[in-house]
Amino acid sequence: MIAQLRGVMVEKSLSDAVVDVNGVGYRVHFSLLTLARLPEEGQPVRIRTRTVVREDALDLFGFLSRAEEEMFLLLTSVSNVGPRLAMTVLSGMEVRELNEAIGHGDVARLTKVHGIGKKTAERLVVELREKVKLVQLQAEAEGTAAPAFDVRGDLVSALVNLGYKSAQAEKAADVASQRAGTDAPFELLFREALKGLRSGA
Repeated sequence: MIAQLRGVMVEKSLSDAVVDVNGVGYRVHFSLLTLARLPEEGQPVRIRTRTVVREDALDLFGFLSRAEEEMFLLLTSVSNVGPRLAMTVLSGMEVRELNEAIGHGDVARLTKVHGIGKKTAERLVVELREKVKLVQLQAEAEGTAAPAFDVRGDLVSALVNLGYKSAQAEKAADVASQRAGTDAPFELLFREALKGLRSGA
């Protein structure tokens, strides 16, 4: 299993990135939040990875922290939650927020994430409520339990990483917040921002 990659960022898209390691390009899937924090193309990068093998594919999923990786493993341990859906959840909420929502049984907060219905949210709470405490302890050990939480900054960064100019990205972030609400999950804000940019709003 490939557990870590250290190389150069080659390219980024809406759901994955390519990391060049000694001339070999590895395509790695990331959450939107993590994609927003990856270095620019051409810059060195070091990521944690999990290898998922299926009958027709071998996929790599990447993380910038051990806490995020551990949360991914917990999410995929829940029935009917595969790696793609786990990444969707991690795209909509910070690990810290996810810990709190699951730990407090906040089903309503979880269902705000695109692709998470009430039944799935309830399964996450029932199956992970006690287990997320371990991820919280890991996050605290890493010093990432309470990071500076700046959704707008991450949103602008993600849009700039996709090639939009800073002024465009900032305007799109503001429009997205007006449409979806400032407390909306990152994934929803990101989609609204892209909609606005594509429509010229």
